[in-house]
Amino acid sequence: MKATSHLALRPATPGDLAALCQLELDCFEGDRFSRRQLAHLLSRANAVTWLAEGEEGVLRGYGTLLFRRNSRTARLYSFCVHPEARGGGVGRRLLEKLEQQAIERDMLKLSLEVRADNRVAMGLYRRMGFLPRRWLDDYYIDGCAAWQMDKPLVVETTDQIADAPVPSLG
Repeated sequence: MKATSHLALRPATPGDLAALCQLELDCFEGDRFSRRQLAHLLSRANAVTWLAEGEEGVLRGYGTLLFRRNSRTARLYSFCVHPEARGGGVGRRLLEKLEQQAIERDMLKLSLEVRADNRVAMGLYRRMGFLPRRWLDDYYIDGCAAWQMDKPLVVETTDQIADAPVPSLG
């Protein structure tokens, strides 16, 4: 478990592809993205991928959000933290950044799927405000079920703030 004192967050670039592929291998036993799939995600206009880097630029985690046209829901499509960095706040900081990205695009909700047997990830998502919405049987290639989880996003525009009632003081 490593602390996040030297953690830097930044958008991913095509030059990060090799490090992302290695992180997938380090984090997932199955259902991992191929090099081609990751390259496609990095080039999509409707996706953002953010990296969490530790000391000396070592990749500690990443997350990808997908945005659909005519939808106010952002999907957390991929998310992982290197096993050596888990428990040190990397996941929390990365999720906060991705949530900020969704809010900047006027999204009202974040949605994700998580393996039913991944209690650690479900705990993180719950602490970050995600709630289970739907059980998905046989969701993963190995037959494992998943939970679909959602988090409502608070988006306050200047119009909403200006139109808010002013409480009387007396």
